[in-house]
Amino acid sequence: MLSNCEAVTPRSAAHGSGSRLVLSRGVVILFAIACGTAVANVYFAQPLLVTMGHDLAMSPALVGSVVTLTHVGYGLGLFFLVPLGDVADRRRLVVAQLLLLVVALTAVATAHTAAILLAGMAATGLLAVVTQTLVAFAASLAPPARRGRVVGLVTSGVVVGILLARTASGLMADLAGWRSVYLASAALTALLALVLHRVLPRHNDVPPTPLRYRQLLRSTITLFARERLLRLRALLGLLIFAAFSTLWSSIALPLSEPPLSLSHTAIGAFGLVGAVGALAATMAGRLNDRGHSQRTTGAALALLTASWLPLAFTRSSLWALVVGVILLDLAVQAVHVTNQTLIYALRPEAGSRLIGGYMVFYSIGSATGAIAATSLYATAGWGAVCALGAAISCLAFALWALTRHSVPDPTKATD
Repeated sequence: MLSNCEAVTPRSAAHGSGSRLVLSRGVVILFAIACGTAVANVYFAQPLLVTMGHDLAMSPALVGSVVTLTHVGYGLGLFFLVPLGDVADRRRLVVAQLLLLVVALTAVATAHTAAILLAGMAATGLLAVVTQTLVAFAASLAPPARRGRVVGLVTSGVVVGILLARTASGLMADLAGWRSVYLASAALTALLALVLHRVLPRHNDVPPTPLRYRQLLRSTITLFARERLLRLRALLGLLIFAAFSTLWSSIALPLSEPPLSLSHTAIGAFGLVGAVGALAATMAGRLNDRGHSQRTTGAALALLTASWLPLAFTRSSLWALVVGVILLDLAVQAVHVTNQTLIYALRPEAGSRLIGGYMVFYSIGSATGAIAATSLYATAGWGAVCALGAAISCLAFALWALTRHSVPDPTKATD
């Protein structure tokens, strides 16, 4: 197992002033695994709701609140917990949140009343935002010339965790019951806490900000008022994740109905297809490091818009669905990596607040896309859902096209 001194190595700065800490590839992959594991806890419950409800004698309305409370907890954590990374030792903060997450997961796994389950799920969502603390931590340790690649690899872990969570939880529940999902996740999270405590560096390259907690939260809002690039990229994040959620919250509906009538396992397997697109998007990080952030964004948004054409033929061709899923997930991940790389470069000392604030818009977009897609499918069918996704994607492309020359690229100043 790596020790603290092996996780990173000193390297002279490009111009000979001071030194930086350079992450090894193994530690970056560990960051990605930890991020994927943490965020997966937010999505495990979605295929398990019926089983949970029967086990704990919950009404359908109460069962539905399981997912809602988890996402509400995650949204609150983005605003109230993630900014702590700018004032606290991130290593200790990450380990503490992971250990508390173990407690929350254990409570869910052993819950024998609806009240305990719901409280545990809310706490799980709240603490799963350790994912974003890890993203900001990795960005702070990466030199500017490699930051895009590091952020790309780490956030790929996030998307893979989201996409595979439903598949993994469904399979485990079939084998050993729904409680086994959360017990296994608690054990893995505890192991990651131990490994990260040993591997992560004890000191951040960017010194903590001397702010009190109330000032810290207020400054998160102030950053949005002052930084136009942050506002634009947060809005782009809202739109791309609305498009992402439009697909993934509703795709099971046409796949489970005639003429396809696929099983739950087969439907969940499409998460693996999406993961391929997400992993391929690590190329976006390299392009950002080479100063091509705007081109990467434009090309990715064009792909996102185009992806809805093959997706529209889902009912008649699963191959069209595969192509559309890969294009969509590749595009979303590419823009997401670019967004995080750019906003972190604005003010590295406020990296956690910037990323936490940005991810609040991600949550809003995801929730909006899910509600709109499922409602529209019930009234107008799959074609209307694809039209909605394409419209959201076109709006994102238009926003980029209209603003691409109005805000300077902060990464070019640090290369």
